[in-house]
Amino acid sequence: MKKDNNLLKLTFSAMVIAIYIIIMFASQWFSFGAVQIRIATSLYALPAIFPFLVFPLGLANGLSNTFVGGLGPIDIIGGFIVGLLTSSVVFIIKKYKLNDWFIAFPIIFIPGLIVPIWLAPILSALPDAQKITYVALALSLLAGQFIPGVVGVLMVKELKRRKITFGSLKIHNKIVEADND
Repeated sequence: MKKDNNLLKLTFSAMVIAIYIIIMFASQWFSFGAVQIRIATSLYALPAIFPFLVFPLGLANGLSNTFVGGLGPIDIIGGFIVGLLTSSVVFIIKKYKLNDWFIAFPIIFIPGLIVPIWLAPILSALPDAQKITYVALALSLLAGQFIPGVVGVLMVKELKRRKITFGSLKIHNKIVEADND
């Protein structure tokens, strides 16, 4: 039984990573502008229901920065850390049974305040680039993260309303296995 749970968690984690990367590819046109709306970061809300997704969501951010970002190892490692930190704080919020709307805060503020630490100097150093300050980039990212923060909360609320939890995934898995017998 434990082996089945681990396989189900691994499969579900891989699907979430793939969805994160696909969303980043599909939303590139508004993920990298003056106000960066990275709708994929709304998935950081999922550890409120699926705590085992904390690490995979960090990995998803790092991988998407590898495939989509193109700004090098600092952005890849930084993205991994921000994803890990954001999804960890979401998990902590739910562990302490805080209102679901608190989930929006780490999704907005952690990427919005931490990413500019390395991204402002990287963008400013690009050929023909104007100097971008930490404050200007932070304000842009904070504005852009507002939508993913709200979408993340609404996603968690809808999953709860539909009673979709890891337990329901296990039950569905057993139903599928029974149908195949």
